[in-house]
Amino acid sequence: MFWPMFAVAVGFLGLAVLGVLAVRVFLEARRLGLQVTDAARRINRAAEDLEKAAVSTARTVDSL
Repeated sequence: MFWPMFAVAVGFLGLAVLGVLAVRVFLEARRLGLQVTDAARRINRAAEDLEKAAVSTARTVDSL
């Protein structure tokens, strides 16, 4: 009777560990998603600044 109860307890412990790990993975994936979103915004802002600078430079070169 001991071994079946032990197997059930180990099974529940395994499920609990998997649950904790699933929550940790979810939170880290969410954090990574936020970082990717922030990086994409910064890249877009830098691309817009670069485009403005290129237009300004082109106008300066044309006026020479």
